[in-house]
Amino acid sequence: MIYITGDCHQNYERFNVKIFPEQKEMTKEDHVIICGDFGGVWNKDEESREETALMDRLDSRSFTTLFVDGNHENFDRLYSYPVEEWKGGKVHKIRPSVIHLMRGQIYEIEGRSFFTFGGATSHDIDGGILEPDDPDFRRKRKELNRGFLPYRIDHISWWKQELPTEEEMEEGRRNLAGHGNEVDFIVTHCCASSTQALLGGGFYKPDPLTQYLEEIRQTTKFKKWFFGHYHDNRNINAEELLLYEQIIRIA
Repeated sequence: MIYITGDCHQNYERFNVKIFPEQKEMTKEDHVIICGDFGGVWNKDEESREETALMDRLDSRSFTTLFVDGNHENFDRLYSYPVEEWKGGKVHKIRPSVIHLMRGQIYEIEGRSFFTFGGATSHDIDGGILEPDDPDFRRKRKELNRGFLPYRIDHISWWKQELPTEEEMEEGRRNLAGHGNEVDFIVTHCCASSTQALLGGGFYKPDPLTQYLEEIRQTTKFKKWFFGHYHDNRNINAEELLLYEQIIRIA
């Protein structure tokens, strides 16, 4: 069995047995995929006691948890895990059954092919990105707090790695080309520019990642594309599904 859901932001209550009773029939050979903003690797330098408990609890579930990265991840720590091979693609294993699916990879899971590409532009940063070593950091933060403007702090609550490198995008192109530019499923955090325009009504602006995903959308044959990021549960069209709290079975 393969299930898929949207952003968690370190809240995994939806995986309680009462909410997700299907897990009673699942084993570690079954999978639940999270479409980014996993949030389980977040503490600044190392696992906090709370984080350790959360990851151990998730690892103890009957199923295997998979996730692509979102924009709200601690990329310094996430990228510090050793890169391993798993089902045809590169991964970071947070726990034996809690696995980060890296960008531009193709995995063969239960006889289905998955192309994954995490990341997204943060939209909740009207106040900008603050540098903690800026001499005016305290004053700027105080002013932003007083004006109720959302902001982020570099390497504490925001990382430039929320957007991909050219190398990651090129690796995705190569892997798709090696697969005949055809997969069963695509799993991302944000979506292609044209899809974003449909659901945002012009609010969201294209960026290098949505433009890259637009390229993938135009050149790759796929059955379904699942993504999160926009905090809604919505069928955009017959092929593209936006997920948030909903958990759906796809295989």
